[in-house]
Amino acid sequence: MQRRTLLTCAILLVLTGIAAWAADVTGVWTGTISGGDGEYALTYTFKQDGQKLTGTISGPTDPLPIQDGKVEGDKISFWVQVDMGGNVVKFTSAGTIKGDEITITTTNDAGMDLGGAMTLKRQKQ
Repeated sequence: MQRRTLLTCAILLVLTGIAAWAADVTGVWTGTISGGDGEYALTYTFKQDGQKLTGTISGPTDPLPIQDGKVEGDKISFWVQVDMGGNVVKFTSAGTIKGDEITITTTNDAGMDLGGAMTLKRQKQ
């Protein structure tokens, strides 16, 4: 009986540690991305609920809603769709969270070069 109690306590401690280690990205983050006409400032507004991530990306266009957003440990992923003159392009982002920085790489289904990885920085409220 004592072994079972000790095992249960050990499992709860491990699970609590994992939950505490998981990042919470709720808030406003900023970064810049390269484009055909130069660099663009982007603002990411994230709302995290467990592993579910919602929010928007704002920049040279109206805010775009994040789709299929996830935070799993220190990993983040989501996608957005952009209407580029009647041609809808899907931009998929994935990255790693390290404290108040996220290193993120974005790809798209139109073959555009987005200048590689971008660093987002959490904005203090």
